[in-house]
Amino acid sequence: MRRDVHVTAADIARLAGVGRAAVSNWRRRHDDFPEPVGGTSTSPAFSLAEIRDWLRGHAEGRDLPPDEWLWQDLRTTVDDDDLADLIADLGAFLVYVQHEADDWDGLSAGTDEEVARELPARVRATCEKTAGAEAFPETVPATRVPLVRSIARLAAERGARGTFEFLRERYFEVHTRRVYSTPAEIVTLTLDLVGEGFGSVLDPACGSGRILGRALERSPGARLLGQDIDRVAARLTAVRLALRCDNARIRPGDSLRADAFPGELVDAVVCNPPFNDRNWGYEELTADPRWEYGLPPRVEPELAWVQHALAHLTPGGVAVLLMPPAVASRRSGRRIRSQLLRRGALRAVITLPQGAVPNVAVGLTLWILCQPAEGGTPSHVLMVDTSGRPDDYAGVAVAAWREFGEGRELDEPGVSRSVPLVDLLDEDVDLTPARYLSTAADDLSPERIAGARSRLAELFGAIAGSMPSVAASPPDELALVPLPELVRRGMLVLEQQTPARPGEEPPRGAPVLTVEDVLEDRTATGTPEHAGARPIVTRPGDVVVPQVVTAPVARVLTKGDALLGPYLSLLRPDPEVLDPDFLAGFLCASVNVRHYTSMSSRYRVDVRRAELPLLPMEEQRRYGEAFRRLADFRSALREAAALGEDLARLVADGLTHGAVRPHE
Repeated sequence: MRRDVHVTAADIARLAGVGRAAVSNWRRRHDDFPEPVGGTSTSPAFSLAEIRDWLRGHAEGRDLPPDEWLWQDLRTTVDDDDLADLIADLGAFLVYVQHEADDWDGLSAGTDEEVARELPARVRATCEKTAGAEAFPETVPATRVPLVRSIARLAAERGARGTFEFLRERYFEVHTRRVYSTPAEIVTLTLDLVGEGFGSVLDPACGSGRILGRALERSPGARLLGQDIDRVAARLTAVRLALRCDNARIRPGDSLRADAFPGELVDAVVCNPPFNDRNWGYEELTADPRWEYGLPPRVEPELAWVQHALAHLTPGGVAVLLMPPAVASRRSGRRIRSQLLRRGALRAVITLPQGAVPNVAVGLTLWILCQPAEGGTPSHVLMVDTSGRPDDYAGVAVAAWREFGEGRELDEPGVSRSVPLVDLLDEDVDLTPARYLSTAADDLSPERIAGARSRLAELFGAIAGSMPSVAASPPDELALVPLPELVRRGMLVLEQQTPARPGEEPPRGAPVLTVEDVLEDRTATGTPEHAGARPIVTRPGDVVVPQVVTAPVARVLTKGDALLGPYLSLLRPDPEVLDPDFLAGFLCASVNVRHYTSMSSRYRVDVRRAELPLLPMEEQRRYGEAFRRLADFRSALREAAALGEDLARLVADGLTHGAVRPHE
């Protein structure tokens, strides 16, 4: 029995193949449009069954998107709690279709009852060596076969992999917190640190499988092993990788308590393990043979993950783990840290800039470990602090690690240093990189300090000059127009990342504009990561708005030719009727903040709820110039604050090192 589910205005727009503004139009113009059955006044929810009937009666010969209808059909088939399992089942079926297309063609000619009887054994046999035989249920009811046939038809149009990516992306849009994904920039950095030529890789906390997927791109023939405590996440990742290769094994389970790959060795372990998990299995695992460097204290689960990674490395293999900074200095872990150093297992600690991993309040670290091979213990450990280089932290880290690997002795003040082992093995064994970095004499020179003072004075002048002049105005509230109305009039186009349709491919080599790029007001730095996403290429003059922020931000792009990344809204105004700076200024002003959803210390920004006045172009440009100067004012303030902090550090270090002295 199918159940009715609720759909939003965005869902309806997708089902109809139109924009959100069209749905708002229908609600105003058609008396027979279904009434909301839930949600809120600003975000109503409708009955899918009623919307289905209404759209079919008003399609007016238009083709309705079959993939969106299929997705909603899935939602009506099972409860939300079972939806991920259903998608994983259908993914396993797609693995079978991809490998045994002719077999499916023959089987699909039978009745639904015949297909239901024969299909499980065939799918399980195909998946046994990839996603695992358990990836598909042992029995399938005949009532489920029409859905299976629909999935096969969609796969015939957009491919098995594209079909699964569509379903997976739709699921994670609805269940955003189900699986955490390591940021793409961190994944790229960790694999750069591993290096080229690895033949096998393990991620013991693989989650959505982003690390293993990127590793497969780096080394297409590599053997991939993964495990995750979230059974559904492991199933989805297993199917996703099985659609891309035949050499991946992903298993559900707790890697510390129930290692799925005991005794198996790999060339590389790359992992973003769970942090601060006090219930990691201390009582059950006290005698575990993996604790070669010491029993991890109850409060040090991260050191358990470190030793789990080392236990799976071949001699000379490399592990890169993302770690909280406290692991480097907690007193309870100093004995294990000492053993890791003495035996040559820990080779580098790299501090990342705060914000490199979103939603984490501190700058995390990367630990690079090697399974010691025959020979002497290394005499130095690499310490790197990239916190002062947020724009190119990945390049700084990789360059330092490669030079260190070539046997060079590094000492770049404030950034990296090859630290003698003896300097680390004191009573605390504190492995915080900043403790061991040197300060350049040039940094402390009177000339550098004078130059910083001069630049700060220039900035203060620029700050004073960039504030726009404004005149008093009689109280007169501007008449505001909803943004969807501007879309309807053709004054602007609203774009957001959506699944690609057949034949839509992103330009080769195009960078991706990320949320962090917009917040930092920099050019695009991301790399393509969302397979199946519709490519949206930016242009100069586009206005880009992050969808979740601590304070609303709208940037006018000065450069184009980048791909729009996830969690961004792009507005493309017609410059003949709408000034981009005018638009950006109103989008993040307080007049619109009240329309956005407050989430504790953050805002969820739906630009479709924004309003702005319709003014003559000459007046828009005056407003736009004022908003543009305000943006310059804020930028200069940020630069002055950063330079002021740096100058204060230089003067303090110069005084304490004797490079300068107070005036008499």
